[in-house]
Amino acid sequence: MGWRRLLGPEETLRLLEGSVVHREGAVLALNKPPGLPVLGRPGDLSLDALLPALRQRLGLAPELHVVKAPAREYSGLVLLSSCYHTTKKLQQFFTNARLRGQYPATYRAITVGIPAEVEGEIRTGLCWQQHGDRAMVVPVPAPGRRSLARKDVKSTLTRYRVLGTVGGCALLQLQPRTAFPEQLQVHLTLLLCPALGDHKHSSRVGRVLGVPFLTPETAPTRTQVLDEELLSRLGLSPQQLHHLPLHIHLRELVLPEGPLCAPPPPHFLHTLRCLGLPEH
Repeated sequence: MGWRRLLGPEETLRLLEGSVVHREGAVLALNKPPGLPVLGRPGDLSLDALLPALRQRLGLAPELHVVKAPAREYSGLVLLSSCYHTTKKLQQFFTNARLRGQYPATYRAITVGIPAEVEGEIRTGLCWQQHGDRAMVVPVPAPGRRSLARKDVKSTLTRYRVLGTVGGCALLQLQPRTAFPEQLQVHLTLLLCPALGDHKHSSRVGRVLGVPFLTPETAPTRTQVLDEELLSRLGLSPQQLHHLPLHIHLRELVLPEGPLCAPPPPHFLHTLRCLGLPEH
């Protein structure tokens, strides 16, 4: 599989050039691979650093703004605009949609574990917390009014629905109502179903005699642990596990003109087929 090695700038550029899923007027949509950050430090490989070359190859206007994009480790839709006014209009549209209680972004996730309910909502406060030399996003089940007012904690909500299950794994539809770093990963651990390839938060879910439980937030991060049967079905050795990418994909964005969709990347499709989960 392609995820076993990192791509260089030229390969990533060719991948992005061939990943255009929508182009109309000032709006361009790409299907981003996992592991590519939108912004990066000078010298780092990022979408922002590749935009000048991508503009030239696609014959786009000099200005290109990122309107909406998934986090670094996620794959899926990146919405770009070559017009400042279009950018502001779309950003306001997404803000208004959330205020109206709508869900303009829909993700797919493959999880290790199956939620107890077929559909539901995950509601919790989230905040950054320092653990030694690392900062972690942790849940705050009952945040106080003062911490919310000070914005130390943010109330978050994700709606989920199970689309398919097989052998202890599930394909989920996720629709976040709020936006907070690593929200989807933390919410999935609260369901006791961490995302496949989540090497940061999956250690929060332990198992005793096959029964999952939440471990303390201070549990050290580690490469995700999978049982031998699942490793075999995925065709992986334990040594390959730390290269396994996160299986969370931004599949759909609803725009004023209608929905935009992006197919899952090769590694995601490969996993669906290995496990026998639906590909829709």
